[in-house]
Amino acid sequence: MAKKHKITLSEEELISALRRREKVAAEALYDMYSASLYGVIFRIVNDTATAEDVLQEAFVKIWNSASSYSAEKGRLFTWMLNIARNLAIDKVRSKDFKNQYKNQELENNVGYIDKHNSTEYKPELLGVKDLVETLKPEQKSILDLIYFKGYTHTEAADELGIPLGTIKTRLRMAIMQLRRHFN
Repeated sequence: MAKKHKITLSEEELISALRRREKVAAEALYDMYSASLYGVIFRIVNDTATAEDVLQEAFVKIWNSASSYSAEKGRLFTWMLNIARNLAIDKVRSKDFKNQYKNQELENNVGYIDKHNSTEYKPELLGVKDLVETLKPEQKSILDLIYFKGYTHTEAADELGIPLGTIKTRLRMAIMQLRRHFN
């Protein structure tokens, strides 16, 4: 079987193709961003099947909302990341998701616990995870709560016992530091 060639487009080409709803845009979107978006979603939902569902939902929303993207407000990847992250947080906060784990049969609990507490090699997380590790501990803990565990700023402030303004300042500083790696 022949190896499929990965499609890559410049950000401008991708935006243009998305807005024209071209097939190449969907393929490039998946080839270029699926691993990164999946990694962020998985860190929030912590379940492979759910992460895959949310990723698919994110791609549909990105496809259908491409006309609302504005380059003046930020990069395409950041816009897509926010869509994926928000969908993952919405999923975790949904009643169905919460009930899914409450209603497991007793015999499945041991397997479930083993599966979700195992240490797996996840190459799609290595780049972002390594960058987050370069942050100061107080920035890293806030970033982890808000972006990877789905906490609101207020919930993170309550969890860490520090003022809301401090949370926002440290988060902004962490994002600015991470952004330097992409410029």
